[in-house]
Amino acid sequence: MATPSQWVQGARPRTLPTAVSPVLVGTGVAIGNGTVAPGRALLALLVAVALVIGVNFANDYSDGIRGTDDERVGPLRLVGSKAATPAQVRNAALGCFVVAGLAGLTLVSLSRQWWLIAVGAACIAGAWFYTGGRRPYGYAGLGEVAVFVFFGPVAVLGTVITQQEGPFGAPAVIGAVGVGMLACAVLVSNNLRDIPTDTVAGKRTLAVLLGDTDTRRLYAGLVIAPFLLSLLAGLRSWPLLLTLLALPPAALLVRDVLGGADGRALVRVLGRTGLLLLAWSLLTAAGAAVGGIL
Repeated sequence: MATPSQWVQGARPRTLPTAVSPVLVGTGVAIGNGTVAPGRALLALLVAVALVIGVNFANDYSDGIRGTDDERVGPLRLVGSKAATPAQVRNAALGCFVVAGLAGLTLVSLSRQWWLIAVGAACIAGAWFYTGGRRPYGYAGLGEVAVFVFFGPVAVLGTVITQQEGPFGAPAVIGAVGVGMLACAVLVSNNLRDIPTDTVAGKRTLAVLLGDTDTRRLYAGLVIAPFLLSLLAGLRSWPLLLTLLALPPAALLVRDVLGGADGRALVRVLGRTGLLLLAWSLLTAAGAAVGGIL
């Protein structure tokens, strides 16, 4: 039986910024457009957090039963370490998806955007089949595409839609693309670390397909591009330039990854990339809110 501490580790809290960040940006955009809806923002946050924890447990289960996690450098995996049974971890994942679904249905009923039910179903399916099923798309180099779509445009614009009426505006689009890219950077740093073990296990992530050098370059591009978007957006609305305050730590991360960080060093890079995503999103949300008010 896994201890509470091991369950927390299995939930992979370092990935939670990928859940919080799109809700921050979407809420900041809505505030800038004149809508303040804290209840709906909290529901969106619950959906996002439950989905991220659910996908982490689902990955733990699916990778564990395949033996992909038998040799691992990163955080504890419950099935791979035999701290919990596959059935326990699978049920934990399904429980998280149920929580996300119920919170999502409540949010949809409040916003009356009924078509978002289909989007929510796609999110849950995407979370499960990332490493689950007979042909998991995460084993075919498509993980980054899914992360960009679901954590960027879907999560950010979905948050906006459930809080306001009317068009998105440039800050929403820029925020969606930027969050999607930085969320991809979190995954890329994880998969860069796992290239040796994933190669042996037959897990063909994008990092395995690209190789070490090009994956490091991809990471650098994903980290720097959102700041270029912020710079362009700041030419129209100067508060969006606030995101440039997070540029120094971004530059340090790029330096470390391009400089050859590996193993345990990449575990730290993953955590710091998540914090960078959170910082960029918080500053973008603040800039969008202030810019709309001004």
